[in-house]
Amino acid sequence: MNMKNLLNKTLIILIILLLILLAVFYFYISKRNRLTYTEKELESVEIREYEGEDLSSINSFRENSIKGPQYVKKEGYQLEIKGLSQNLSYSYEDVINNFQPYKKVVRLNCVEGWSVNILWEGILVRDLINKELIPESANTIIFKAYDGYSTSFPREYIMDQDIIMAYRMNGLELPVERGFPFQLVAESKYGYKWIKWITEIEFSNDENYRGYWESRGYSDEADLEESFSGY
Repeated sequence: MNMKNLLNKTLIILIILLLILLAVFYFYISKRNRLTYTEKELESVEIREYEGEDLSSINSFRENSIKGPQYVKKEGYQLEIKGLSQNLSYSYEDVINNFQPYKKVVRLNCVEGWSVNILWEGILVRDLINKELIPESANTIIFKAYDGYSTSFPREYIMDQDIIMAYRMNGLELPVERGFPFQLVAESKYGYKWIKWITEIEFSNDENYRGYWESRGYSDEADLEESFSGY
């Protein structure tokens, strides 16, 4: 084998090794950019104590959504508010940038028997709505999600209380698994009322509306003070 052939083969091997290194580097970077959080990453950024109160980890949740995590892009996202005398629509940036943010520690209790104590940050649902546009006959507020899930509340539950629609938890942007871009913090209600991946809020006069689990026998009130009764 002459020197020229040896150099050519050496060059080819070096190019192949370089391509392999670039592929490994690309895989590593793309993995880090996903909207999920590993325990290792959480240890350095997640708030686990707030004003003297211990907080659960974001990873303490169990995955129990009806179709698995939903991947909703910020670009093109619209939150529709319907059933008003004039319907409203907000982009993700509209919600994040144009309304007063609030923080509150609230415990989520699941009917499966587990619970988590989380610092939620978001806006008050009632701040989204021009109250003058609400029809007098509207007695029910229906929330709908990207995966087809829905649930509802009496009008006064949302409009007369400080009910947060969250976009951050424990200091982090809401992860995909937890309902990005928005999850309802339905205080005093069981977890199936804490709808994730919210895309629509509708004012209705249908007091008999039943959401996904409620239409399958779950209590429509879902009050924590009452013992849970499922099917």
